[in-house]
Amino acid sequence: MAPAPQPAARRVPAARTTRSTTAGGRATRANTAGAAAAGSSSVAEGKQAVLDGKAAASSTGDEATTRGGAGVLGTRKRPALGDLTNAKASRANVAGPSGASGLEKRAATTSGTTLKEAGTSRVRAAPAAASTTATTKVRAATSASASSRTAAGVRAGTVKREPIDDTRVTKRPRVDVAAAAHQAHLLAQQASVPVGHAQAKDEGWEDLDAEDADDPLMVAEYVNEIFVYMKQLEADYMPSPDYMASQREVDWQMRGVLVDWLIDIHGKFRLLPETLFLTLNIVDRFLSRRIISLAKLQLVGLTAMFVAAKYEEVLCPSIGNFIYIAEGGYTDEEILRAERYMLKILNFNLSYANPMNFLRRISKADNYDIQTRTVAKYFMEISLVDHRLLDHSPSLIAAASAWLARKCLERGEWNATLVHYSSYSQAELLGTAELMLDYCLRPCVHTAFFKKYSSKKFMRASTYVSNWARTKYPTEADEAQPLCSANPDGDDDVCIIDLYADEGVERPAGGSQWGAQSRGNTASVASRANTPLLDCSRDFDQEAELDDDE
Repeated sequence: MAPAPQPAARRVPAARTTRSTTAGGRATRANTAGAAAAGSSSVAEGKQAVLDGKAAASSTGDEATTRGGAGVLGTRKRPALGDLTNAKASRANVAGPSGASGLEKRAATTSGTTLKEAGTSRVRAAPAAASTTATTKVRAATSASASSRTAAGVRAGTVKREPIDDTRVTKRPRVDVAAAAHQAHLLAQQASVPVGHAQAKDEGWEDLDAEDADDPLMVAEYVNEIFVYMKQLEADYMPSPDYMASQREVDWQMRGVLVDWLIDIHGKFRLLPETLFLTLNIVDRFLSRRIISLAKLQLVGLTAMFVAAKYEEVLCPSIGNFIYIAEGGYTDEEILRAERYMLKILNFNLSYANPMNFLRRISKADNYDIQTRTVAKYFMEISLVDHRLLDHSPSLIAAASAWLARKCLERGEWNATLVHYSSYSQAELLGTAELMLDYCLRPCVHTAFFKKYSSKKFMRASTYVSNWARTKYPTEADEAQPLCSANPDGDDDVCIIDLYADEGVERPAGGSQWGAQSRGNTASVASRANTPLLDCSRDFDQEAELDDDE
């Protein structure tokens, strides 16, 4: 019988077969092509059945897992990714007689995988019956797998979940800031530290740290202990207020010229305010211990700023920048030698309670007023150029600067909250503010300092303060003389203004007119003042030899 005509879509397999020379061969090729077409159709049906079986198994298994404890066993893995562990085998084994065994499950999975691979390969024989048989086995294996998952899910659902230990995730309790402040005050009193704020003078203060208890950046839990430590620090690392009496070639006026020059190069390098205050602290502490010649004074100031910049800055100027700013007056070897010698004299201790830290603390009680803070910075830097403020603690300088800035800008009274966060009452800081106002009433002798704060960046604070002071106190301004001009020995340190009388506050007994009663480290200052100074005029040049000997 002649072979039946093939459809156009099924002529490709017949065309690829080998030609035969006999009629029987032609019939064989025709039968093979028909079987291939039928096999392809059967394979397609088998693949569809496999997909149906997988979908049914997935829905049945998910439902069983949900009923049998999904929280314990978790979500079923995708069969295409395979089972890398023996989790499925263990679940099937514990299912008991109602579920399929692990070997049967693996056999069913193997059969499904073989059928899938066979479906994707090219079929060369008639697999109609085999396809039907494989589809039946896949459906049976799927039912068995679903039954095993159901049994495992039911068994797993009987396992009780352990309760979560709530103590591990409990939130830290809120800190009682008022109690912490009181405890810090008691610790400071035990350590004989002049904390400056007592319960009577700051009565009715507002707790501003309580709202920052949940902010880790504000460290409200430790802020009182931090400032108690800084109070101790400022008392231990202050220079001697009268070290200039032991110097032979250097006086207060020359020191003022050096400070004015350091302020100028500090602005050119655009360094942090903390760097400038630390620089002058290093200079004064070093000069409190050693006698230097006039030729080495600039080297001391330059080296101190070099050390302070490395201590405070993220990106500090290089030694080449300092040589350039000094117009080649010193070599890099001279600066490095001076750095080693100064650090050795200071015992490599650069601890310093910077007044900028205390000002930031006070600004919190002042609602972070930027104008008050900028004018207060101007008053704080007066303590650098005016040697009369050398024995006033950094915390007192910051408090007096904030008080005087608020007075200039008419920001109101010094309330209990400001007393608490500054740790000074108005009566305690008037002596320091008196010296600052006295400097503003005198003719300007530090041009770089005045020019710095007359710029737009600092809101022209120096010009505003100078005009305000001369307007409010015209008589005192007319009688004022430049600082240290009449007597370089320092006998002209008499204030031309009396803030105690202006504010209606009685001057403390035993205190001089220019605020010596406000010293917080009288014992430390006295001990340093009685210590004889050593002449180190030649030690800068011999430092390399000293290091070699050690």
